[in-house]
Amino acid sequence: SPRCNTPSGHRPTGKRPFVDLLEIESGATSRIWESTETEPALQYPVSLMEKPNQDELTLDGMKLLVSRETPLDPPQYYINTWPTPWNAPQGTKEFQLTDFPHPYPTLKELQKEIIRYERPDGTPLTATLYTPPGYSPEKDGPLPMLLWAYPREFKTKEAAGQLRDSPHRFSGIGPTSPLLHLARGYAVLDGPTMPIIGEGDSEPNDTYVEQLTASARAAVEEAVKLGVADVNRVAVGGHSYGAFMTANLLAHAPDLFCCGIAESGAYNRTLTPFGFQAEERTIWEAPSTYMEMSPFMNANKITKPILLIHGEEDNNTGTFPMQS
Repeated sequence: SPRCNTPSGHRPTGKRPFVDLLEIESGATSRIWESTETEPALQYPVSLMEKPNQDELTLDGMKLLVSRETPLDPPQYYINTWPTPWNAPQGTKEFQLTDFPHPYPTLKELQKEIIRYERPDGTPLTATLYTPPGYSPEKDGPLPMLLWAYPREFKTKEAAGQLRDSPHRFSGIGPTSPLLHLARGYAVLDGPTMPIIGEGDSEPNDTYVEQLTASARAAVEEAVKLGVADVNRVAVGGHSYGAFMTANLLAHAPDLFCCGIAESGAYNRTLTPFGFQAEERTIWEAPSTYMEMSPFMNANKITKPILLIHGEEDNNTGTFPMQS
């Protein structure tokens, strides 16, 4: 009997989720649903629903619960019924279940753009640039900007440069989201890729500081080149490993940022001696890497204001409150 596989569908143009049926015996797959490219929307398969008391799984009469969102409209839920083909015109055998109102109407018209740029070593980078509703660089000039990021390790430049977002995703704003700064007239550069690459036998973290500062500099320079960011009013922030990044950037690239916000970070790698993130070596195997990566060991280089925020009951072993 077939089973359902629902990958995220990463493409060069961003996410495009799909549903394939896999025949276990033959290994053959067939596409039964795919997020549309004909409209500016992002769709996700949520659940397959079959008829009750049905012994064998077939497409006849099966239903698919789908979430659909756009940059301006929150996710709504729809029921699709087969045997409608996955690429049939929208609305064919489709029923809308929800009609949720916009959760923050004052920011409904926020502007969102996925930008692409490179760092000096040729690594392709991406980021999502948000600006307040109605903003125009030509009319309003550069804005103060918050860069909010989280570094990740990769083995190749190609993997690091893959776009992991969709231009059609709804911009959800939680109670601690950096996007709240849009309401105060800031630009927000959200999720700029900060790849730490170790190709071949090289260890990514042995060049952590150099790669991190190169990625941050490329991101800031791109936002300034677009006329959006005021080069003298760029702040940096992040959570957990992003907080660790924030402290490192204030220590090693003080010319880029005017201040930083660091949430629940770990700043002293001697307190995580048996490895951290994707670092599998112990401090005794790579002592110089641990020391160079620790903002605590470079605290004397931090001259810009940094706001340290930490949950008192943080039970993550990598970010105990004593780190802050």
